[in-house]
Amino acid sequence: MATNAKILLVDDDITLHEMYAERLRAEGYIIVSAYDGEEALAKVYTEKPDIILLDIMMPKINGIDVMKKLQEDETTKKIPVILLTALIQEIDKIKNIMKPYDQYLIKSETMPANIITAIEKSLTLAVKA
Repeated sequence: MATNAKILLVDDDITLHEMYAERLRAEGYIIVSAYDGEEALAKVYTEKPDIILLDIMMPKINGIDVMKKLQEDETTKKIPVILLTALIQEIDKIKNIMKPYDQYLIKSETMPANIITAIEKSLTLAVKA
């Protein structure tokens, strides 16, 4: 499905970041990059993404704290977030702050095609919310 939705892609792993960005651009998404939580919080206000792909383990501000800050702000709390992490045990820390259209994906178990499916699902559900 080609789209022009804007994705804020936040991951400090440059190899994974570029792989995700390349695949998402090929699908027609507009990609805005951030490499740590601090940069993500700055770009969410300047770029106004439709959805955020957010790594949990990052320098400066981790993804869970970024998500909490997004939830506290009226202008950002409705943006769908797909959390990406290498640690499956992190799910317990974030379940209570996830919106019904947010998702949690384990990097080692997720192919780029799965991320595209997750993005489409979150965007669709967010519109209906």
